[in-house]
Amino acid sequence: MASRRQLNPEETATISLFEAAAPSVAFINTSTYRQDYWTRDITEIPQGSGSGFVWDKEGHIVTNFHVIQDADKAIVTLSDQSTWEADLVGYASEKDLAILRIKVPKDKLVPIPIGTSADLMVGQSVYAIGNPFGLDQTLTTGIISALGREIKTRSGTPIRDVIQTDAAINPGNSGGPLLDSQGSLIGVNTAIYSPSGAFAGIGFSIPVDQVNWVVSDLIKYGRVKRPTLGVELLPQSTVSRAGIEGAVVSNVQSGSAAAKAGILPIKRNNRGEIVIGDIIVGLNDEKVKTNSDLLLSLEKYKPGDAIDLIIMRADKATTVKVVLDPSR
Repeated sequence: MASRRQLNPEETATISLFEAAAPSVAFINTSTYRQDYWTRDITEIPQGSGSGFVWDKEGHIVTNFHVIQDADKAIVTLSDQSTWEADLVGYASEKDLAILRIKVPKDKLVPIPIGTSADLMVGQSVYAIGNPFGLDQTLTTGIISALGREIKTRSGTPIRDVIQTDAAINPGNSGGPLLDSQGSLIGVNTAIYSPSGAFAGIGFSIPVDQVNWVVSDLIKYGRVKRPTLGVELLPQSTVSRAGIEGAVVSNVQSGSAAAKAGILPIKRNNRGEIVIGDIIVGLNDEKVKTNSDLLLSLEKYKPGDAIDLIIMRADKATTVKVVLDPSR
C-alpha cells in the first residue's frame, strides 16, 4: 500500500484547523406545521436548512435569523450526527442573528473559540465551515476581500462594517462560522452576492465584535436592548425626494429621552401648513445623513449614556444633550 505523500505546512495547518473547529459547527433543519383544510390533520413540512455553531456549554447555538424565520420547529445536528430539537431563545432580525438552545450533555458541546474583528486586514486568510446544499461539514478557504461593507437584511435594515470574503459561501452556509488562521471566530456567514443564487466570488459575514454584544443580549433578554431616543422618523424615501440630508423627526414619544430633551417633531401651523421640526444631522462626532446612519450610530451606546445630538432647527445648527432610554 503506497504511503500518502507528505503534506506541506499550509495543508497541515488547514487540516488541523478544520479538525479542531468542526465539532463546534452544527447543521440546522427547520420545518413548519400545516393543517389540512378538510381533515384538520397537522402535517410537518420541511422548510429549509442552514448552519450554526456552539456558543457555550449551556447549549446555545448561534445562527442567522433568516435560517429559522417563520419556522415552527428546528432540529440541530451536531458533528457526531446526534440530533436535538431546539428552542428559540431570541433573535435580532435587524442583525440577521438568532440564538437556539438544545438540552444536551455538556460533554457533547464544543464551544467555538471567539476572536476579534476590529483588527482584521484585507488579504488575510479566512476559513468557512458550514453545510451548503445540505452537505454537512464542508470547508472552504479564501481571503478577506474587503472590510467595512454595508449590506441589508431581508427586512431592509442595514448591517454596517460587514466582512467581504471570497471563501465560497453557498445556500446552507448561512449561520456558519468564518474563522481566522488560528481557528477563532471572526464572523458569521450571512449572505452571498449572486444573480444565480450560487456562490459567485463574493460572500459576506457579520463581524464577531457585533455578534458578541448581540448574542449576549439575546441570551440574557431574548432581544437586543439597544438604546432609543423615543422618536419616529420620516421615511427615508420621502426625505430623499425632498432633498433633505439628515434624519427628520416626525413624532416624539411622550416621556421619552427626546421629549425630555425638547426635540421638536413635524407639526402644522395655524394655517394648516406642515412645518418641519428638528432634523438630526449628527450624533457626537458622527455625521447623520440618513435614518440608517442614526440607527447604526446609536448601536455604539448603552441605555443611560448621555450623547450630544446635533440638530437643524429653523436652518440653525443646535446641540442638544440627550440621555438615552432603554428599548421598550
